Amino acid sequence: MPELDHSAVWEASRPYLRARKNDIHVPMAYEYARRLLEHHPEADAEVVLLAVLLHDNGWAVVDQDKIFSEGFGPNMMESDVRIAHEKEGARIAREILGALDYPDALIDAVVTIVDGHDTRAEPLDRNDELVKDADALWRFTITATAVVSEWRGWTPDRYARHVAAQIDRLFTDAAREIATAELAETQRVLRFAELDDRKSAPA
Repeated sequence: MPELDHSAVWEASRPYLRARKNDIHVPMAYEYARRLLEHHPEADAEVVLLAVLLHDNGWAVVDQDKIFSEGFGPNMMESDVRIAHEKEGARIAREILGALDYPDALIDAVVTIVDGHDTRAEPLDRNDELVKDADALWRFTITATAVVSEWRGWTPDRYARHVAAQIDRLFTDAAREIATAELAETQRVLRFAELDDRKSAPA
């Protein structure tokens, strides 16, 4: 895949990336998107990578307390704060790309994906599938296991069992393969065989 220079977009996004650990999540998702694009040359790499880079900027401008009180849980995809972060993310994406003189058609494509990247159940097209998969793939890593287990008050083992059930919900074979490998490595390094919280506690 040809190297695309998004350094100006990264710089413009810096003020938004501290929220919700997105200075960790977004670079990881961007790298996963690059890997997925190697398997899907039919996708528009510029649209996919820009959408991944910009998709979560909206978390920085919504109610920070509600991110955790409403943005997780059984109905989190219908929560007002999650919808708000998509809408705000779309607005910020349009502002950043417009200020950098990206073509209108490209901006529209990126903004359409950002607005609904979490709450839209069915992808719009292949580009949207890759963005959704790249966004999700960090969940299976040691990094996300540490971060999200702390957010939710779960053990790493419980978190890993939770995300294992999500692998089949990924949209591409490439993403499912990456997720399976990442989760296996997480379980190996964190010694889940020895630290399975379902085992009886010592007397």
